[in-house]
Amino acid sequence: MTATTHSHTSPLAKPKHGASVRMAISVAAWIAAAMMVGVTNLQMASSPVAAVVIEVAAILLMAVAYIKIACPEATLDHALFVGTTWVLLSIATELTMTARSGRQWFALLGTPANGGLRCVLLIAWLIAPAVFVRSHE
Repeated sequence: MTATTHSHTSPLAKPKHGASVRMAISVAAWIAAAMMVGVTNLQMASSPVAAVVIEVAAILLMAVAYIKIACPEATLDHALFVGTTWVLLSIATELTMTARSGRQWFALLGTPANGGLRCVLLIAWLIAPAVFVRSHE
C-alpha cells in the first residue's frame, strides 16, 4: 500500500503583495473607476439609465483588475472591506467637491432625484470587489 501526498495550498497562503501595496492599488483602482464614472456621468447626463449601466461596468472592471492584480487570494471579508472603502471615498469626494464648488455635486453616487439609480451605484461600489473573489474551499 502506498501513501499519496497531495500538494494543497492553504487559503491563508502568503499574500502576493504587502498590505501597503494592496492599499495603494486599491486606491488607484478606485481613482480610475471614479474618473470613468465621473466622465460618464458628465457625458451621458441626458440618459441616466444608460449612464448607470456604463458606470457599473466601469466599477466592475476596476474591481476585477484590483482582485486579479493586487489580491487574487482575497477573502470575502477583505473584498467587502475594500468595497466599503470605495463607498467612503466616493462619499468623501462628493462632500469635498460640493463644499469646494459651492454647488451640489453627485457624479460618483448619482443624484438623489433618481433614488433607485443612486442605490444601484452605491451597491455597485460596495460589492464589486466581492463579486470576483474566488472560493478557497
